[in-house]
Amino acid sequence: MQILAFNASPNRTKGNTHRILMPFLEGAVEAGATAETLMVRDLEVKPCTACFTCWLKTPEKCVQKDDMADVLLKARQADVMVLGTPLYVDGMVGALKVILDRMIPLVHPEFEMRDGHMRHPAVEGRTIPKMVLISVCGLHEMDNFDALVAHVQAMCRNMSSEYAGALLRPHAYAMGTLEKFGSPATSVTDACREAGRQIVTDGKMDPAVLDRVSEDLMPLEMYFNGANDIMHQAKVKSGIA
Repeated sequence: MQILAFNASPNRTKGNTHRILMPFLEGAVEAGATAETLMVRDLEVKPCTACFTCWLKTPEKCVQKDDMADVLLKARQADVMVLGTPLYVDGMVGALKVILDRMIPLVHPEFEMRDGHMRHPAVEGRTIPKMVLISVCGLHEMDNFDALVAHVQAMCRNMSSEYAGALLRPHAYAMGTLEKFGSPATSVTDACREAGRQIVTDGKMDPAVLDRVSEDLMPLEMYFNGANDIMHQAKVKSGIA
């Protein structure tokens, strides 16, 4: 199994997305997969211009000259694509959405009817079989992820891909706080690692394991007050409070 993962955090390996993504990929590799991670911030990918050249003049090839050609090559070879992103305004990081917009060479311009909807059929041999969502946010409540999850599920239906589930980490900054005080959230990272193994060995992830990824690490009131204190101190330090 070949896994292509995107880390859309602007903080790359120093962000909370990395805290969830990396143990997941480690578990997958332990189970026999190969995995590659692309740092979205390091890619030059321009927005789609809707010129349809990749459909009508140069099939499966975009007219723009940037890093997307290499991304498409890797996507075509992947058995599982992992979308790792912090939650931004109820959705994914914009740069990751731009990459997904540029994946239209993976489908035909004509339509077919599928499950009662007009869909673009996948180019033969170009379908991404499975997609996994990994997302973190600084908010405490799980329902903040609802819009993003619905978006990725809809995208999978459109791209003839299987939505294999999501590793969601609310109040993600609590992980760093616990580590600072010598009490790392090993139950969370262990669950991420187990989910990675399961996607390889079973082709799916146990909902109970995914629930452990999202487990409550800190009471709402404590997290709320702590987050506000940290931001206030940062403002004082910067001289604006």
